[in-house]
Amino acid sequence: MKRDGNELTGLAKIAYKPIGLVFGLLGGLLAGQVFALVWKKLSHEDETPLPLSDDYSTREVLLAATLQGAIFGLIKTAVDRYGMKGVRRFLDTPPRPHTRTEV
Repeated sequence: MKRDGNELTGLAKIAYKPIGLVFGLLGGLLAGQVFALVWKKLSHEDETPLPLSDDYSTREVLLAATLQGAIFGLIKTAVDRYGMKGVRRFLDTPPRPHTRTEV
């Protein structure tokens, strides 16, 4: 795993754990709501396809799962990044200088 030198360490890492859990739950809920809104706009249907439902084609189910994963990944990453920056700012611990290593 490539490290960029900006990971939380020590006290900041410990401080972020409970905050990260709460942000993770809220981010998951937000991602679910965003996905439902996007799917409703794209499909003009109120319900999202369930993987085992016979009411939708395999294509629709796979498209919905792909879209849901992309939205979840985007929101989770944003929540993690901004949460980390907020904790770092609160604790006033500047990020370590970035050093690029050649492979």
